[in-house]
Amino acid sequence: MTGHHDPARLLPWSSADGNPCYLLGDGTGHVSRVADDIERLQLGMADDLIGHADELLACQGAGNRELRFLARGLTDSLRDVRRVAESRGERLRAVGRSPDDEGGNEGQDEGGGEGGEEA
Repeated sequence: MTGHHDPARLLPWSSADGNPCYLLGDGTGHVSRVADDIERLQLGMADDLIGHADELLACQGAGNRELRFLARGLTDSLRDVRRVAESRGERLRAVGRSPDDEGGNEGQDEGGGEGGEEA
């Protein structure tokens, strides 16, 4: 990464051997757009799965097989959503913003603005 100022982006897929994939660039290229589309798809699927989980868990007759299938889907979806969050968090930090700037630090008073005090 010598001479390269853009951060490496964690992509929403892994290599064939399960290792994370990263992209160097300014975020405007074809692969970045494909990654954005896949992240949107993953987040949409997570929303759909949450709706399905709500329905299935409300059903008294849900069987062990259905619940195990649901648990597998939720686990896979949570893994995808965590990867999206990690990728976006890394990109936010790279531009000098922290999760605190985005209201991600629960339990602290609001209205602190940028550059607030750190504990």
